[in-house]
Amino acid sequence: MDEHPLARPAPPLRPYVSSYAGYRQAGVPPGRHRGLPSPRLTLIFTLDEPLTLAGHPDPGQAPGTYGTLIGGLHTSPALITHQGRQSGIQVGLHPLGTRALLGLPAGELASIDLPADAVLGRQGTDLGDRLRTARSWPERFALLDAYLLRCLSREPRGLGAGPVPEVVRAWRLLVRSRGTAPVATLAEDVGWSTRHLTARFRQETGLTPKTAARVIRFDRARRLLGDAARSDSPPLLADLAVRCGYFDQAHLAREFRSLAGCPPSQWLAEEFRNVQAPGDAIEEC
Repeated sequence: MDEHPLARPAPPLRPYVSSYAGYRQAGVPPGRHRGLPSPRLTLIFTLDEPLTLAGHPDPGQAPGTYGTLIGGLHTSPALITHQGRQSGIQVGLHPLGTRALLGLPAGELASIDLPADAVLGRQGTDLGDRLRTARSWPERFALLDAYLLRCLSREPRGLGAGPVPEVVRAWRLLVRSRGTAPVATLAEDVGWSTRHLTARFRQETGLTPKTAARVIRFDRARRLLGDAARSDSPPLLADLAVRCGYFDQAHLAREFRSLAGCPPSQWLAEEFRNVQAPGDAIEEC
C-alpha cells in the first residue's frame, strides 16, 4: 500500500493553509525520512501508528513518539523513522496565518516540535479522533476544512488581529522574489531599519529575514530536484543553482548540507529509493 492524496483547503483558508497531504504506506522497507526546513509550519495528525522522531531540529529535544505534532519553522531536519508502516495527514500552515488559526505567532513555535493538543487543546484531540475514524481521504479533508474554518471564526486571543503590515509585506516580498530579495531592500520598502525589521520579523515568524530567504530558496531547490527525480531526469546541480538564485553549484551543495543535513545525492537516495541519477547529474562540490 502506498497512498499519497493531496488536497487544497477551502478557499477562505488558502491565505493561511497551503495544502493537505495524506499518506498511508504499508509493506514497505523500514526507513528514515527527513522533515526538511520549509517556509511553512507543519501540523500532523497520525491515523494508525504514531510518528517516531529520532531527532528534532532542536538537538536539545529528546526523541519521542507523537499521535499529533505541530512544528515551527526550522533550519535543520527532523529525522522521522518507521518500521514499514506509516499513515497520517500533514497540513502546511503559512507562518503569518498562525495567529488567526492557532492564537499565537509562529515565532513561539520556532525550531520546536510539540504534541498538537498542547496548542489546539481538546478540540484538536477530538479532531484527531474523528480523522482516524473517517472512511475516506475526502471525508478527512472535509473535517480539516470544517475545523480550521471554525478556528478562523474565533476572536483573537489577546494578540491582535494579525502580524503588523510591515512584517506581512516583507514576508510577501521575500516569497515573491523566491528568497533572493536582500534584507536592506526589504527594510527600505517597509520603512524600517534592517535591525528593527530583523527583530520584528523573527518575533513573528521564528526566523530572521536572511534565514527565511535561505529556507525559501532551499525549499524551491529541493522541490525541483524531487520533481525531476520523479520524472527520471535529475538536473545538473549547476543549472538548478542558477535557477534558484545561488551563486554556483558549490553554494547550493553547501546549503543543502547545512539545511538538509546531507548532500543532495544522499537525500535523493533516501527519499526516492528507486531513482538512480544518471551520470554526473547530481555531482557535488
